[in-house]
Amino acid sequence: MDNVLLSRMLFGTSMAFHIIFATLTVGISLMIFFGELMRVIRKDNDYAVLAKRLTKGLAILLGVAIPTGTIVAVMLSLLWPGFMEIVGQVIALPFQIEIFAFFLESLFLAIYVYAADRLTTPMRIVSSFFIAFGAVASAVLITSAHAWMNTPEGFDIVDGAITNVSPLSAALSTSFWATSLHVVSTAYMTGAFVLVAVAAYKLMKPSITQAERRYHHKGMLLALVFGLGMSLWTGLTGHDTTVMLYEEIPIKLAAAEGLFETQSNAPLTLFGVPSPEENEVIGGIEIPGLLSWLATYSTDGVIQGLNDFPQDDWPPLIVHTLFNVMVFIGGGLIAISAGGLLYWCIKRKTENFAFPKWILAAFVASGPLAMIGIETGWIFSCTGRQPWTIFNIQRTSEAATTSGNLGIIFFFFAVLYAVLLVITSLVLYFYFKRNPLAQDMNAIGS
Repeated sequence: MDNVLLSRMLFGTSMAFHIIFATLTVGISLMIFFGELMRVIRKDNDYAVLAKRLTKGLAILLGVAIPTGTIVAVMLSLLWPGFMEIVGQVIALPFQIEIFAFFLESLFLAIYVYAADRLTTPMRIVSSFFIAFGAVASAVLITSAHAWMNTPEGFDIVDGAITNVSPLSAALSTSFWATSLHVVSTAYMTGAFVLVAVAAYKLMKPSITQAERRYHHKGMLLALVFGLGMSLWTGLTGHDTTVMLYEEIPIKLAAAEGLFETQSNAPLTLFGVPSPEENEVIGGIEIPGLLSWLATYSTDGVIQGLNDFPQDDWPPLIVHTLFNVMVFIGGGLIAISAGGLLYWCIKRKTENFAFPKWILAAFVASGPLAMIGIETGWIFSCTGRQPWTIFNIQRTSEAATTSGNLGIIFFFFAVLYAVLLVITSLVLYFYFKRNPLAQDMNAIGS
């Protein structure tokens, strides 16, 4: 394999692993804040127990997110020296500010973990707020650099040299708002559905007490309501991203939909495999005019096709499948959460109400589905920019290292991540097994 492919595999594997923990820390941190708010609003200590237990889980997840994030940062420098040469001159600002956002999150998490029982209620809320704020600020600042890679601004290149640098213009590039809001909404959505899945799994066990059943039911409903709201918001931010792609990166939109010919009344194509030879998506289901309407708010809108661009600049057409997976998972999560809440609204006054097992099974599935959606979304976003590292500025082949032995390093890190995932899962499992729910409920007086 060549160095470019190996560099992409090594860095992509590291990012895919880090994204799991980074996403969950952002999503769960906000659920802690809402748990504290619900404790005050409902005067119900079950929500205090929820916030406390989520905080313990968050601390474990953050303990993995920090070193894996450090690995990603080091790999950026080692695997992509050509890229970092430009980054250091133009888009270093978000990385520098992100250090302070991380510091804020870590500081208040430490205060909350070790002193929550001694804090007043207002200070508990303030602490949990800054945990959530620091987590989302870190995500937004890192996403700023990712957005800049898609729409590079804030500098000029004159005779091969970087000039006229505006760090603020680079950080707030054209795609910043659409991209960052989509990242935030999906992180919150994923965190909520992972908690829905855990609570639903617990509710499927016949051995739990009635007090524990009530606790899990409350936590699941809170996360379900939040998950529905965030999945709907994700749909809206996804639409904003479609409009941004139409205006700024039309080749990526064409690849996502497998659209080869420029046309008005362009269809949205579901399923199928794009075929350059046939100039169409084989086996796809077309919805006439929908792509034009989504991108331009009119079915008469003209969407550029792939054939308008040099074939060497085409993204890998696998992005069509990735896009479909991402969209269908998003739609499925809306259906699961909306359907579950509708069932609860209809049946909640029934004596000894409980969700049937088939609904709980769907809730359990929502957590892994949300994580798959996050992974495919990030892969789509980065793969859809290829063959460019910095769109229309620097090709991936120009950014990659020329060092050897990357295959051995890739194998080592792949094994390391697999082992680390197993160890983290075991730590979470044994921590909560040795600190059962009943213990926390009795300590807090739930």
